[in-house]
Amino acid sequence: MSLRAIGAGIGRTGTFSLHLGLSALLGQKCYHMLEVTQRPEHVSPWEQAFTEGSPPSGWESFFDGYGAAVGGPTSAFWRELQTVFPEALVVLSVRDTEEWWRSFSQTVVPVLERHLAHPEHADARIIELGHLTTVEHLTTAWSDETAAKAAYEAHNDEVRSLVPTERLVEWSPADGWGPLCRALDVPEPEEPFPHRNTTAELRAMAEL
Repeated sequence: MSLRAIGAGIGRTGTFSLHLGLSALLGQKCYHMLEVTQRPEHVSPWEQAFTEGSPPSGWESFFDGYGAAVGGPTSAFWRELQTVFPEALVVLSVRDTEEWWRSFSQTVVPVLERHLAHPEHADARIIELGHLTTVEHLTTAWSDETAAKAAYEAHNDEVRSLVPTERLVEWSPADGWGPLCRALDVPEPEEPFPHRNTTAELRAMAEL
């Protein structure tokens, strides 16, 4: 089966919640960085993909059994994914720029700074994939507020300009189920949308 939804949003725009929501709506798993941690054989191909600037060879097979792909590392290759899966929706998860930076600067920035200062820790290869995804989406100056905000807005504008209107779903965490259900033509669940991985939750998990 082909992917039905491809995430193009930058981290801290609700991508973890989106991955949970899409899994529930599609009745299939959603490929996410969490999946990579459970499939160590996928790590090297993704590392090579970033080095070469193109998707890993045979990457279509990575998504066998998955209904969607959201977040890093796949979101760094959203352009290629939308070509490989031409029927899939492209979901651009967004937040207000100031709100996004507030969360990003309190979570992703310190995690990546710690990773770069101490690259020998146990999860270094997974976090490095997150670092490479961040650089691809934003800029090498991702810790600089002005540069990161400008890159965040430029990324979102690029997705809007390159994805055909009929395929693009712009979604923010506050939207919940609605836009996703309408785009996928599925009924809206009775249970609340799964908002997870808040700034406080991630800081606690990362021991920041």
